[in-house]
Amino acid sequence: MPELPEVETVRRALVPVMEGRRILSAHVGRPDLRWPLPDRLAERLAGRVVGGLRRRGKFALLPLDQNETILLHLGMSGSIRIHQAEPPIGKHDHIVLAMSGPPAADTGSDKRLDPAPQHWITFNDPRRFGWLDLFSGETHPMLADMGPEPLGNSFTAEYLSAAVDRRTGPIKTALLNQTLVAGIGNIYACEALFLAGLSPRRKAGTIRGGRAERLVAAIRTVLTRAIADGGTSLRDHVQPGGEIGYFVQSLAVYGRAGQPCFECGSTIRSITQSGRSSFYCPDCQR
Repeated sequence: MPELPEVETVRRALVPVMEGRRILSAHVGRPDLRWPLPDRLAERLAGRVVGGLRRRGKFALLPLDQNETILLHLGMSGSIRIHQAEPPIGKHDHIVLAMSGPPAADTGSDKRLDPAPQHWITFNDPRRFGWLDLFSGETHPMLADMGPEPLGNSFTAEYLSAAVDRRTGPIKTALLNQTLVAGIGNIYACEALFLAGLSPRRKAGTIRGGRAERLVAAIRTVLTRAIADGGTSLRDHVQPGGEIGYFVQSLAVYGRAGQPCFECGSTIRSITQSGRSSFYCPDCQR
């Protein structure tokens, strides 16, 4: 599943081809993905001007004029591609947006956006676990209970210590809880715990003091590096321009069960926690 770095990579790629531009037309190939799509979606998107793109956890938010926002989740296998020529619509290209050019430089008015499409944005999702919604107002119910952004100022060692205090479950499982911290998934939880030298088995309630400081710093470091590398390509993720996510080349433990640890040479192990595979070094992580 795309995690915070993959979604942030998508957001950054879409900014120059969507912000301040008009959706000239929309193709919606089916009435549902994981859940039903909004009624008359293609009709409601056509003609709308896109505002400043945002991300919240694993969600992309595309504000529109008239106080509506597109909320997009890529699901397990969803991807966004940007095309400079009108593409053929593939079997799994469920939504295609034709985007205008930028506003005329001398007007500053969105009413004179270039009427000819300059880019086409496709949402491809073979497994259809992704979803899209339109909402009005400040927030969506899916975002209401999310924890702080791990790269934001409110995600501190003090916050993390308080959030996991008295939790007896493993810290790895706690990091996947989106109400505790937004956007971290299995890949980056494993990598951050390795960098912090903490076992995924460790009880969450023991993460305080120096351990909390190391873990917060490791989470920030891993996510920042992954964003810089365009995310991690394992099965489905590609960047909107078609490139792979190069952080896959930097994975220290994830997907490396049975291979030697880069730091100490011990064999990387894999265990199942809450239905997810956790990868770790038994000697480097305590």
